[in-house]
Amino acid sequence: MKLLTVLGAVVVAILFFFAVIFAMAASVAATTTRLAVSMMLFAIGLIVAVATYYMTRKPRTVIHQLELSGQMQAAELKCPRCSASVNANQIKLISGVPYATCPYCGNTFEVAEEPKW
Repeated sequence: MKLLTVLGAVVVAILFFFAVIFAMAASVAATTTRLAVSMMLFAIGLIVAVATYYMTRKPRTVIHQLELSGQMQAAELKCPRCSASVNANQIKLISGVPYATCPYCGNTFEVAEEPKW
């Protein structure tokens, strides 16, 4: 376990313990101050618990598998303006959209995969 996780759990346990103590004291002697302190300690405990969770969680790795029905072959990429061949390594993603720049005429165009049927 990480030190931050243990420290966060200890702080949350202490805050919840005192929140319960103040709530029980408020029920014996009817003062709103003790009840307000109890609610504040409980709220702070929840905030610390959520912050500890988000600070110590591990990022998830998502793996997508693609199953193809047949042989795949890369199609030649050509510039729509001058019909020159464009290297596939020059494709850049801009806001999630693939764009390529022609090395001959400098035209930047969106790379779109069109169905072959």
